[in-house]
Order: sequence, then structure tokens, then C-alpha cells
Amino acid sequence: MMRSTVRIDDDLMLELKQRARDESVSLTRMLNRALRAGLFRAQQPGKGATPFRQQSEAMGQPRVDIDKALALAARLEDEARSDGRCRSPG
Repeated sequence: MMRSTVRIDDDLMLELKQRARDESVSLTRMLNRALRAGLFRAQQPGKGATPFRQQSEAMGQPRVDIDKALALAARLEDEARSDGRCRSPG
């Protein structure tokens, strides 16, 4: 077994100590577990993580000119206000 001096950030040391206490193991054993887990994950890129895949659906041709979306939004808002479906803020 090798001995070495390392500098560990305070927040990590507190977490390691807490976990070691919770599991009733030595700080050395907990540190070794954490290092092994981190090194193993680093060697296995993508293992355990499912890549995200976005599902998409064809929506067909637009029924309105989407190049003028702000004008369309204003028109729809005006229609909603005139029908009483929309109240002005405030």
C-alpha cells in the first residue's frame, strides 16, 4: 500500500468524512471507493447514461405565413379581445 499526501477541497473532505461515518468505514477506505468509482466511470464513457433522443412528428404544411409570426400573434390577440376571451393586464 502506498502513502501519499493530497490536498482535498474542504467541501469534499466533509462529504467524505460524513459518508465514512454513515457507512462505518475509515476515511481511507471511503476515499479509495470514491476514487475507484470516479476512475471507473471515466474509463467507461457513456456507460449507464442513456443518450437523449428527441422524438419528432411531421406537422404538415403551415396554414399561415410563419414568416410574419408577430403579426399573426397580434391578430389572434385582437380577435380574442374582441370576443371577450382575453382581458388586458392590469
